[in-house]
Amino acid sequence: MKKEGIICIFIILLIIVLNIITQSYTKECVRLMNERLEVLREESLAKNIQSVNIEEQLSNIENKWNEYQEKLAYYIEHDELEKVETQIHTMKGFYEIGKYDEIVPELEKCIFILEHISDKTKLNVKNIF
Repeated sequence: MKKEGIICIFIILLIIVLNIITQSYTKECVRLMNERLEVLREESLAKNIQSVNIEEQLSNIENKWNEYQEKLAYYIEHDELEKVETQIHTMKGFYEIGKYDEIVPELEKCIFILEHISDKTKLNVKNIF
């Protein structure tokens, strides 16, 4: 009986530690992506739009997201990750057709989805029940 109790406590502690690690990685990824998206927003709203800068920012965002997505896919629903990827591709599509003002609403949706992913992975009473 004592042995089983120790094993149960060990498993619970392991789950809590792993949750803290994955939650901190998710928060860091979301924070870094939001910073990149903010830079893109400022560039898109600038009066003298330089399409080279927007293209570079979109490329950087896509590359970083692909890097983060590989690790996040281990413990986050793939549907949520695909929503972010869809928004990134939508922004790239608007850039390619020259509708720079349409990038900002899609960017806002992307930020919202990223925040939703971060909130969804938190260990709190709302997410447990």
